[in-house]
Formats: sequence, structure tokens, C-alpha cells
Amino acid sequence: MATRHALDNVTCKNATSEGKKIRKLHDGEGLYLWVYADGRKYWRLRYKIHDKEKSISIGVYPKIGLKQARENSQLERDKLDQHLDPSIERRIRKQQSKEAAENSMEAVAREWYSKQLNTWVPSHAKDVLRRLEVNVFPYLGNLPIKKIEAPELLNTVRIIEQRGAYDLAHRVLQVCSQVFRYGVATGRCSRDPAIDLRGALTPHKKKNQAAVKPEELPELLRAISQYETIGDKQTQLALQLLAYTFTRTNELIGSVWSEFDLENALWVVPSERMKMRNEHVVPLSNQALKILAEVKVIAGDSRFVLPGRNPQKPISNNTLLFALYRLGYKGKMTGHGFRAVASTALNEAGFNPDAIERQLAHGELNEVRGAYNRAKYLPERIKMMQWWSDHLEALEKGASVTPIFRKAT
Repeated sequence: MATRHALDNVTCKNATSEGKKIRKLHDGEGLYLWVYADGRKYWRLRYKIHDKEKSISIGVYPKIGLKQARENSQLERDKLDQHLDPSIERRIRKQQSKEAAENSMEAVAREWYSKQLNTWVPSHAKDVLRRLEVNVFPYLGNLPIKKIEAPELLNTVRIIEQRGAYDLAHRVLQVCSQVFRYGVATGRCSRDPAIDLRGALTPHKKKNQAAVKPEELPELLRAISQYETIGDKQTQLALQLLAYTFTRTNELIGSVWSEFDLENALWVVPSERMKMRNEHVVPLSNQALKILAEVKVIAGDSRFVLPGRNPQKPISNNTLLFALYRLGYKGKMTGHGFRAVASTALNEAGFNPDAIERQLAHGELNEVRGAYNRAKYLPERIKMMQWWSDHLEALEKGASVTPIFRKAT
């Protein structure tokens, strides 16, 4: 015998609360349309289980019409026939959905990212997040991280390869691997599928920053010393200071006078400006101090060592690179290249490799260890930096110098 229902579409559409706070219109078999004073209408199903009356929401009217509400109600009543409480089952599904969202690839990746932020400089942090948001989240973000296998990860990375971005594909895979390892550590997945992709990506040749050969260094130094004839004096001094200190270009460009202890011949780059987020000490040679004195005159009242046209901002990141271009070294030398040249020369000169690495700021990610090591080997580094400056000065002048391949004394 067909169930007789009390409601029809017209009644549902025209129903009002008739001045009541809530008016409940019964349709049959526990289905009600709740009509509120402000015009809102909701479907609810009342039922009884284990001698206890309960009710659950079936949907919002008119998004859920009368026919759909009856079908939804029947599905819930079918559960009752199996002695299942619809409200409990719904709560379980909601909890499972919440857990799935918290354990998705995107959720775990963003949690991992937040843990790494204090170890990265802002530019690197921005790059990592952009790689995830553009290349990973659209394809794997909603999936539970524990469900992602090597084939799904490979398909995602190959989308990057199809753009010809082979280097980026490898970088994205490395980031994903770190996210999976974090997922393993926090109990959200059991293994890192990126391990299975070794050899599966298109190989790419890493491009090192251009740097002159040792025998080409004297000519470069002489060219820089004459840069003032084709450019400005500040840029010439900046290139010379970069050569003497071999810091990263952005570390020099962003430097401010408060970082310099000229009396003690030390430059302390604060941790927030360092790639490895550890404070870095740069001993200043006599030559570097002389250059800084000239730079100070040009900088005037600016807090920046190398102010741009606007004294409240430093010079552009490309200023030194374009200066090398003007000197004829495009594709042959970069600001970063001074680090490679110095590393090679100092190692061949016999200085302690650990002292060289410390001066290059290839530091530990561990904050405590980094803080302890910031001044490690400092006496040797002071001697090394002065030797390096003397060596560059001699090369520029074409003087006889201690051979670069002989151990320094």
C-alpha cells in the first residue's frame, strides 16, 4: 500500500511560519518541513531508535525539493532497518571527512612548510610554496597522503616535464619527498613514494653560476678597477668589495651600516638575511675597509651601504650583474662566481677546508649548532681573508705573488 503524504510542492512553496518562531509541517514517516519566521525552510527527519527519539537534517528547501527530501528520508530509514543510527553514522562520516582533510597531501605539505619557515630566507620560502601551489596541489592536494603511490606522483611530475622544465621537475620531486618524509614522521603515511622514482625523470644538467678561470682573474680585476670610466664609482667599489668578501650578492646588496663593526674589522650579517638562517661573520681585510670608507662617502646618510637612486632602498639585484655584462663578461662571470673562484683558490692555497666552508656560509640548518659555529675558525678566517685580498690586489697589479697552488703560510 502506497504511503500517503501530507505535503505537495505548492504547499511547500507557499508555507509560512504563520507568526510562530518555527512551524513544523508533517509530510509522513517522520519527514517534516521546518519553516522559520524569517522565511528559511529546512527538511528534518524524526525517528526513534533504542526507545529514544532523534532527528537529523535532510537538506535545505528549495535546494532540496519535496521529491528529493522523501528519497533522502527513505535512505536514512533503510539504515534504521539495519539497526544503524543515522545520526551516529553521519557523525562518523563527518569525522572521517575531517581526518581526510587534515591528512590530505596539501594539508600535510602546508604543515611541513610552516615548520621549515624559520630556516629559510623569504625568497626561498616563496619559491617552495609557489612550486607546491602551482605544480602539486592542483593534482594531488585533495588526496589522502597515505593513498598516493609512485605512479600518481610520477604523472604529476611529468606534467612539469612536458613544459620542458626538467630542472623544476627534479626540484618539485625533492620537495614532495620532504613532505612525504614529514608525513611518515607524523604518522600520516607509511613511506616516501618519491624514492621509487629515482631514474624515472628526464636527466638534466645542472648549470653552475658562470665564473672565470684562475688565469682569467687578473684581467677581470683590472677591468673592474677601470669600471668607473664606463659606469659609476659606487658599482666599481661594490664589485671590488664582492670580490674581497665573496659573500652572496644579495647579502652585500642588502647590507646596512649597522651590521659593520669597522673598528674590529668585522661584518656580521644577521640570520634573517642569510640563506641558511644563521648569523654570518665576515672578517674585513685592510683592502675591504679602505673600500668601505670610500663607499661611505657616496652613501651619505643612507642606512644602506649601497643605496640606489632612492637612498631609502639598496641598488637593484641586477646592478652588479649588468656591470659585469658591460665589462664584456656576460656568460663568463656572475656575482656568485666570486664565491667559486675564492673557494677554488683558497683550497688550492692550502687553507683549512672547514674554515673555507664556514666563510662561504655553507652552514648547518640546526639553529643551536649554527649559532655556536658562526665564529668558528675565526682567527684562521681573519688570516685567510687578508691573504685573499692581498692575493687579489697583487693579481690586479700584475705583481709577483705566492703561487696559488702553494700552501699558504
